[in-house]
This record gives sequence, structure tokens and C-alpha cells, in this order.
Amino acid sequence: MTRIDHSLAGKTVLIAGGAKNLGGLIARDLAAHGAAAVLVHHHAGDSHEAAQATVREVEAAGARALAVQGDLTRPAEVARVFDAGIEAFGRIDIAINTVGRVLKKPIVEITEAEYDAMFDVNAKAAFFFLQEAGRKLADHGKALTLVTSLLGAFTPFYAAYAGAKAPVEHFTRAAAKEFGERGISVMAVGPGPMDTPFFYGQEGEDAVAYHRSAAALSPFSRTGLTDIEDIAPLVRHLVTEGWWMTGQTILVNGGYTTK
Repeated sequence: MTRIDHSLAGKTVLIAGGAKNLGGLIARDLAAHGAAAVLVHHHAGDSHEAAQATVREVEAAGARALAVQGDLTRPAEVARVFDAGIEAFGRIDIAINTVGRVLKKPIVEITEAEYDAMFDVNAKAAFFFLQEAGRKLADHGKALTLVTSLLGAFTPFYAAYAGAKAPVEHFTRAAAKEFGERGISVMAVGPGPMDTPFFYGQEGEDAVAYHRSAAALSPFSRTGLTDIEDIAPLVRHLVTEGWWMTGQTILVNGGYTTK
């Protein structure tokens, strides 16, 4: 029986939300560990410079790179981003979706517009990203979505955010079953609150202090917050040698929540 090469050697990667924060780190990490090419997706014009900086860093690591803008809440845009990667690199082997939008607000105050925005970015975009991955990934490819450790939490004020990420667990299971006959593995990873601007934009000083306290979050109690440097190696493993894991959601948070 021919053994499939699940390493990064010669592989092409598409990273949605790959301009900065965790997505940017994953782009650089996979390039540094042997990926042949990385498509860096970004959402809006104000992230263009960050996307270009990540492209330069990926190229410095020895991989080809391309930045592509697109609104992933529009299925046609999702398809266009995938097509851009195939046109530039010939194929896509690994598709990683780090796109997300957070809202911290009492459930009785959430507007219809806020609800719709949460589900558009966190659920709809993830669904159509996985759909395109199923259509366009090479055989024995890998698809991975970033969700949130709040899926294992009993906490207030994140009903719209965590609620909009929750469907991705089922999307992941269904896609894993449907794509498995082509050797494609599908996973979701839920980091804890990460030490990036994505976290600080919704949290007040008291909440930041709480999340940084030794007793609040991880029993390892370094800063309390999840370091993105601890997430990237797991993502790398799951889209390479960890391919045998599929259809699951892994919460990666140093013990912040369990499930």
C-alpha cells in the first residue's frame, strides 16, 4: 500500500484571516516548517499592509506567497479566494479558517444587526469555507477552523459570539464524514482568550485583570491568557502528522475550560 506523505513538504496552504495575530503566525510557522506556498487571505483594506508584511515574511522563510482580499460572509467571495490559490499555486492542500468576530454584551441588549453580524462571520463564513474546502482541496488534504474555548464555558455575555461558533462543531463533524472518502481530515481548534488585539477590543480593564490573574484561568498560570505561540504548533500537527484525528473540536487553553 502506498503511504501518503502528510508532511508540509511541497504543500500549498490557504489561511483565511492570515494577515495578523494567530493567522499571521500560522502562515509564518507553516512556511518555516516546509510549506511550499501560502495564500494569505485578509478581509478589508485596512489589513492590506499587514497581509503584505506576512507575505514578505513567508517568502523570507522560503515559501511562495500571495495576499488576497475577500469578504468570506459572501459565498462567491469564498469561492474566489480558493480559486485564486489554485490559479497561483496549482492546488490547495491545507485550508485553515481563523476568521472570527467577537461580541461581549448581555443577551437582553443584543440587537438583530449584532446577532446577524456574529452569525455571518462566525458561522456562515465557516460553513461556506468548509464547503469550498470540500470542493477544491486536493485529495488527502486538511481543513481546520478556529473556534473558541467558550464552547466549554458556563459564562455570561458571550451568547452571540460563542453561540455563533457552536454550529461549527457540527459543520466539522459532518464535513469530516463527507470528505473522509477522499482522505481529507477536518478539525476545529478552540483557543482560550488570546493575548492579541482580538481579545482586548471587547474587554474592560477589570476583565483584562481578571483574565490575567493566576487563579482565573490556566492552572499553569503564566499570564492567564493563551499565548498564540502555543496554538500554532498544534495547528501544524493537526494539518500534518495529526491527520488521523478528524471530526473533532479540541479546546486548547491550558485548562481554562474543559469539555
